[in-house]
Amino acid sequence: MSDDTQQPIVVKRIKKGGGGHHGGAWKIAYADFVTAMMAFFLLMWLLGSTAQGDLEGIADYFQNPLKLAMQGGEGTGDSSSIIKGGGEDLSRKVGQVRRGDTPSTRAINLDAAPARVKSEAEIAAQAIAERRERARLIDLKGKLEAVIEANPSLRQFKNQLLIDIVSEGLRIQLVDAQNRPMFTSASADLRPYTRELLREIAAALNDVDNRVSMSGHTDSAQYAGGERGFSNWELSSNRANAARRELVAGGLEAGKMLRVVGLADTAHLNPGDPLDPANRRISIVVLNRAAEEAMRSQQAPGATPPPGGAQVGRNPADMRGSPGIVPAPN
Repeated sequence: MSDDTQQPIVVKRIKKGGGGHHGGAWKIAYADFVTAMMAFFLLMWLLGSTAQGDLEGIADYFQNPLKLAMQGGEGTGDSSSIIKGGGEDLSRKVGQVRRGDTPSTRAINLDAAPARVKSEAEIAAQAIAERRERARLIDLKGKLEAVIEANPSLRQFKNQLLIDIVSEGLRIQLVDAQNRPMFTSASADLRPYTRELLREIAAALNDVDNRVSMSGHTDSAQYAGGERGFSNWELSSNRANAARRELVAGGLEAGKMLRVVGLADTAHLNPGDPLDPANRRISIVVLNRAAEEAMRSQQAPGATPPPGGAQVGRNPADMRGSPGIVPAPN
């Protein structure tokens, strides 16, 4: 039995939110679209950076994924996959490539980039050092020329003092003239003005740290006197060593002398005239760093002697009496 006095209770449920016109479903769809586009572009990037052989191998695998498993054997492809197949060379079309069938040709050197940067830095530093060294040698050249010009007794010999920059460093040559030789004829006795020239040069050479190399040269006139077998080889060697002793007497540090060699008539200053007096000379080279290192490597034990009979790199005790070279003092 109903009670007319009771009123029905009406409950209104108000749904809050709802996202306006379209709700929140569009956000999910947009996120799916962005994800798909990202996957698409990632796939395009992978395909663009993959070699053609790898692409062919991947295509063959997806066309018949069990083919490699049925025809192949043990190898790297089945080490982490349920289906046997793969291998190191995906460009192979038949069977699986066993480990060791194809030698690995790809190597990753993690130190390659730092090594390249270091090498470039070393090259740049070496170039700067070479420019500074060349500048010092040019300054030394100017100083020598100024010293000779300032000395009235030596100024008359400036045409017999040839100073130039060569690949080995600064070369100073004392050459003979027709009526003004640097040595007594057919001997290693220095003329008085030659001694004075060498002493002035010695004082200037101490201004740089570079080592020094000396060589004696003669013309092609055959040596006519002296002991049996004595030749231009011995004469050029004796003259070079006499000039070395005079440089040391003039104040040159003995340790700066790296090599003293006699070359006889094998390196003419004037090749067109083998009897030209200018071919009789003493050559002093202030060595740059590269030339010094090259010379030291030639003098190392076991080094191959250079052609022409010059005996470089032997023990000084073994070179006594050798016509081609005079050892520098220790």
